[in-house]
Amino acid sequence: MIVQVNHINKVNTKSSNNYALFANEKFEVSNLKDLFSKNEISFIREVVQKKHDKKNFIIFNLNSKKQVILIKTKKNPLSYEIENLGADFINFIKTTTVNNFILSLNNTQFNKKTDQFLQDFLLGIKLKSYEFNLYKSKKTINKININILNLKSKFKSINNIKLKALVEGTNFARDLVSEPPNVLNPKEYVNRLIKLKKLGLKVTVYDEKKLKKLGMFSLLGVGQGSVNKSYLVTLEWYGNKKNKNNPLSFVGKGVCFDTGGISLKPAKFMEEMKYDMAGSAVVVGLMKNLAIRKAKVNVVGVVGLVENMPGGNAQRPGDIVKSYSGKTIEVLNTDAEGRLVLADALSFTEKKFKPKFIIDLATLTGAIIIALGEEFAGLFSNNDQLSSKIIKAGEEVNEKIWRLPLHKNYDKLMNSTVADVQNINYAGGAGSITAAQFLQRFIINKTPWAHLDIAGMAFSKKAANINPGGATGFGVRLLNRFVEENYE
Repeated sequence: MIVQVNHINKVNTKSSNNYALFANEKFEVSNLKDLFSKNEISFIREVVQKKHDKKNFIIFNLNSKKQVILIKTKKNPLSYEIENLGADFINFIKTTTVNNFILSLNNTQFNKKTDQFLQDFLLGIKLKSYEFNLYKSKKTINKININILNLKSKFKSINNIKLKALVEGTNFARDLVSEPPNVLNPKEYVNRLIKLKKLGLKVTVYDEKKLKKLGMFSLLGVGQGSVNKSYLVTLEWYGNKKNKNNPLSFVGKGVCFDTGGISLKPAKFMEEMKYDMAGSAVVVGLMKNLAIRKAKVNVVGVVGLVENMPGGNAQRPGDIVKSYSGKTIEVLNTDAEGRLVLADALSFTEKKFKPKFIIDLATLTGAIIIALGEEFAGLFSNNDQLSSKIIKAGEEVNEKIWRLPLHKNYDKLMNSTVADVQNINYAGGAGSITAAQFLQRFIINKTPWAHLDIAGMAFSKKAANINPGGATGFGVRLLNRFVEENYE
């Protein structure tokens, strides 16, 4: 679906127009005299007097030329509630014949700035309208024109830019996650990241030759069974050029397809393993968002891009690899590969950039889905203040986070008898926690660090709120709010 948004200053009330109007919880509307005649206003009020308790939208013919849609809005809605309202609204529109209408903001009665209200509402519409139909030979293209009428104030350019940034950042992440693995292999992923240079991002690509020189044999081991080469890519944004020291940093797992390697996964639902690069997609989507809106902050994104395949040169259970940090890892299960990629990426990020903090994102464990389902992402951290900021940002955008513990008793379960650390806990239980304990071992200098396990949140087979179903882009809006509120 294509949603075109236009901004207008006036309308011809005598012409044939469809209108969408905001109403209170009783469907009462106000300030209609600039849009309608006295008779038309009387008719609208007659419609409102009828009971519509269980409805959020009312559509009716005002006359032979005009249709009116009333949008019920609660008093003092939160930002994400307005976003959800926008999402519900566009779903409702799809059930009607209306594809061109005037959205009037004159009659908003809410204790919220009109510009912010509009930004939230349009964000919900835009994100809910997302479709990934690139590979369909026959595409049904529905186009909806929304003409924004705001006689009180113009929609500020800053709001337009923020809206554009969030939509493009989130949907870029969704696009990457949705691509089939025969298209989005690590090399193609790199090519798409290079194109982001035009936004002002500094993009640096580390190929296998450079990775070997750096000693990233934990990351390289994951991809050695694939004909597709492995990469690590950094994306840097410097919105505060006065001081480039200690940037914010985000690290993403980018396993473009995960067969499990020699520890082969079951065939059923293996096609979903194209989503195993969702952590990296969130980091990339965030960086694109920050660049579009010219965020006044310095941020580094780091993604490790590999493909985990059971080839003749594939990594074997029992292998021992040396990581970038110098620590050795016993690979007991080749399907615990994401943490091997992140181990090198985390240590590299910490040493090279000396960041203020590191937040990593990964579809890391099935155990987190068992624990939290599709309602919360799992959070693990060595820093209470950092955790609190992340949780607060998640609450504000309705991308919910639940913190789980780290503890020395879990950590010792990752000790190996033949190497510094093993990549899984064979004792059983606490799969998400022990995975996080593994990652923590590669934060060498005690940098504030948080790990977000988004395995249950990156993809959904059912639509909900602003997600139309499929890749969600979960994390882009959360981290954008986190950066905006705390570091700009």
